[in-house]
Amino acid sequence: MKRKVFEALQKHVDHPVVLEKPKDRNFGHYATPIAFSLAKVLRKNPMLIAEELAEKLRDEEMFEKVDALKGYVNIKLSADFLDGYATWALKNEEAFGKGEGGKRILLEFVSANPTGPLHIGHARGAVWGDVLARIGNHVGYAIEREYYVNDAGNQIYLLGLSVYLAGREHLGLAVEWPEEYYRGEYIVELAQKAVEALGEEMFADEGFIPQIAEWAKDRMLELINENLAEVGIFFDHYVSEKSLYDKWDEIFTKLVERDAVYEKEGKWWLRSTEHGDEKDRVVVREDGRPTYLAGDIIYHYLKFERGYDHYINIWGADHHGYIARVKAAIAFFGHDPQRLEIILSQMVSLLKNGEPYKMSKRAGNFILMQDIVKEIGPDALRFVFLTKKSDTHLEFDVEELKKEDNSNPIYYINYAHARVFSLFEKAGKSQASVFGASLEGLDDAAYDLLFTALLLPEVLEDAFETRQLQKVTDYLKHLAGMYHKFYYDHKVIGTPHEEKLLKLSAMVALSLRVGLKMLGIEAAKRM
Repeated sequence: MKRKVFEALQKHVDHPVVLEKPKDRNFGHYATPIAFSLAKVLRKNPMLIAEELAEKLRDEEMFEKVDALKGYVNIKLSADFLDGYATWALKNEEAFGKGEGGKRILLEFVSANPTGPLHIGHARGAVWGDVLARIGNHVGYAIEREYYVNDAGNQIYLLGLSVYLAGREHLGLAVEWPEEYYRGEYIVELAQKAVEALGEEMFADEGFIPQIAEWAKDRMLELINENLAEVGIFFDHYVSEKSLYDKWDEIFTKLVERDAVYEKEGKWWLRSTEHGDEKDRVVVREDGRPTYLAGDIIYHYLKFERGYDHYINIWGADHHGYIARVKAAIAFFGHDPQRLEIILSQMVSLLKNGEPYKMSKRAGNFILMQDIVKEIGPDALRFVFLTKKSDTHLEFDVEELKKEDNSNPIYYINYAHARVFSLFEKAGKSQASVFGASLEGLDDAAYDLLFTALLLPEVLEDAFETRQLQKVTDYLKHLAGMYHKFYYDHKVIGTPHEEKLLKLSAMVALSLRVGLKMLGIEAAKRM
């Protein structure tokens, strides 16, 4: 709808158009302050410009009413236009809100270390990235999903050491536990499987730890993928950090050629302060080994070589300090660092009946994603993670998400959707049978509900462009609330307007269904 209003305005105005939604629907569906911008160009009173523009727009069939008020132009869409759009949407569900021609984007998210099961902090970034990709692809972008496997460095050796020692303990051999190692029942389970798969002799000598580590890392990656599959999250590409270091010499040479690095105190430093970092960063240690940052530099160099238009990384909030240094490296390679967008995902606090949720014995000191999925289901998990901006701390009580009442938003939305299906069952009609019904003659509450239902494409586009996915959950809660009130205030079955109200209900259900689908949730038809 918004695009159609834009097009109508641009027939009469050769100037960038801004459209707003009046808080008071009595003023119209849309409003534009364009007269104030034109006043500077035309050196003319904005009130007069607004009056002249309103007069021209009144000839547009899609507008029922156009008024000028204090320099604003207020626009009310016609009932015929809203009805026609609803009819098209109902007949073309898959195309509703679909766009095309957007940029190619590589989206990297989750990328949890393959040293243990996913915890609840990982889950938030996982759900957020998955839904960003779903919505982005729907509104016209070509988004591919990537998992960067952190399989290099000390954490993988530590995993191997932990499994090695747990395996020895399982075999009744002498064990001396170090200060730092991975704890939890999952390590014990992994060690027992490793003994079976690799043989007892692998646990007789520390020299076998690297092989045990590689085996354990692969098992952990399988487990992570199983955790993600339980909530419907999949990836197009996996990139191994370990595999990248073969390219380090070549990329380090490029950094030297571009005067991006310098040697000091036996180390090599990236001149990251030249691109906004608070201090220069070490990329090669005194012993010649590249640092963790070197892996990020290789990965992003190769990323940009793959030719996407834009790159998005979703990182945990604890990685905030890495943004400037990675962007500095990108700039030294001659790329625009603004093409890399970093979205931070804050941590999650869980409660159960108002008390802190107990840590998993299996994971040691974390709350496992799979435990919460078992307790509240994947739909509730997805929805609650999308109710706030990703960079805002999130706290929720799992017991609240089990309730079957209006306090549980996913239940409330699903109930509105199921209520529509129940209406059609009571009426003995199929939804397709009312698509052709005219919506002429309905009251203001009905047209307000229809307009709100038809806003979904705009909500999806806005949520993606602003990276504020909570706008979708807010919209779905609002639309469901409007429909529940309308249902209580209006009798449908057996009235002269039955088919019209059934069509309106079908349009509401369509927007709820498509909106939930964008969140990775299948709308319920029965409750």
